[in-house]
Amino acid sequence: MKLVYTEQSLVSLEEALNFIAHKVSHEKLIEIRNEILDAADSLLLQPLQGRTEPYLEHLNLGHRRLIVSHYKIIYRVIGEAIYITDIFDSRQDPAKMKG
Repeated sequence: MKLVYTEQSLVSLEEALNFIAHKVSHEKLIEIRNEILDAADSLLLQPLQGRTEPYLEHLNLGHRRLIVSHYKIIYRVIGEAIYITDIFDSRQDPAKMKG
């Protein structure tokens, strides 16, 4: 198995961190980022540990989610790869996920 971050997921992570950057210390920001990335890494050991993401079921692409604090790591397992497709701040309107 390999872990692949889409460009969208990296942009979403950066936006989420920028959103809280003025509210927390730099150290806390790094801690939050590391928690998210560590949780994503854990998918390599248990790719199906996350639940199906209900807001994306209409796409029928098998999106799953792993929740870390206020963040959803949205991913798909395709063959021998786990694609991180989005890192979504769950304090937003979930309808934004439907795109």
